[in-house]
Amino acid sequence: MILHDKGGDTPPLLLGRNCRLNLDRPLMMGILNVTPDSFYDGGWYLQSDRIIQRAGQMVDEGADLIDVGGESTRPGSTPVSEQQELDRVVPVIEALTARFECPVSIDTSKSVVACEAVKAGADFINDISGLTFDSAMTGVVADCGAGLFLMHTRGRPDQMQKNTEYKDLMRDVLAVLRSGIDKAVAAGVSLDKIAVDPGVGFGKSIDGNLEILRRLSELQSLGRPVLLGTSRKSFIGKILGCANPEGRLYGSLATIALGVAGGARIFRVHDVAATSDVARIAWAVKQGSCPDV
Repeated sequence: MILHDKGGDTPPLLLGRNCRLNLDRPLMMGILNVTPDSFYDGGWYLQSDRIIQRAGQMVDEGADLIDVGGESTRPGSTPVSEQQELDRVVPVIEALTARFECPVSIDTSKSVVACEAVKAGADFINDISGLTFDSAMTGVVADCGAGLFLMHTRGRPDQMQKNTEYKDLMRDVLAVLRSGIDKAVAAGVSLDKIAVDPGVGFGKSIDGNLEILRRLSELQSLGRPVLLGTSRKSFIGKILGCANPEGRLYGSLATIALGVAGGARIFRVHDVAATSDVARIAWAVKQGSCPDV
């Protein structure tokens, strides 16, 4: 059993392959989906000029990290082939790392895609499966030296919403994430390269997502930085009666403020500027002082 940090304090740094993220304030992970079918921005960024323009916009708005995805993982989505995912993400990562200093993460659960993305310049691997979909992923992360975002889910995207009942949701989330940390460290991944994500919207009901937000501070017991991804997700739309993701910005921002209060330090978002403003105010309230500008 790996000994995890105790005391509930977020570590001051999260290391990537060739970068260091300072966690002395909330950080923004900008979402860049190069897919035709993602639930909100699918099909928007398929041309190289639009991809670069969007990435530049997020950097200008204050993104600390850009998360590139080549396969939609929305509930009910259909998986794509390894080659198709590679064709989508590798040229994008090469272009981004050539133009911007902002670190890049690859959103994938395929070990081959992760490996090639890191070779192309990615600093982090964002695995929605928490190292459970691809048995080779753990070794790839260890060998390439990338940072790792471990997420909790139950089942693959096309099946995960068919079983959303838990005896104790947070107990399950904590156990699965703790197991993922242990597995990664045992394979040689440095603990200071690992962050965790409770997986809002992945194998959870509306009530389950709300429970995660209420009990988010319990993740501090893992001693790792917490990534929270709620941006424009369907549970927000169902609460607000808003089927179109375009109308879910304000609801998303409410979850960001709650996430800051609950101890999350990295936020995976579509709307970098608006989210950054909300997070800064929530952080100032939480800290009891105005952040340095």
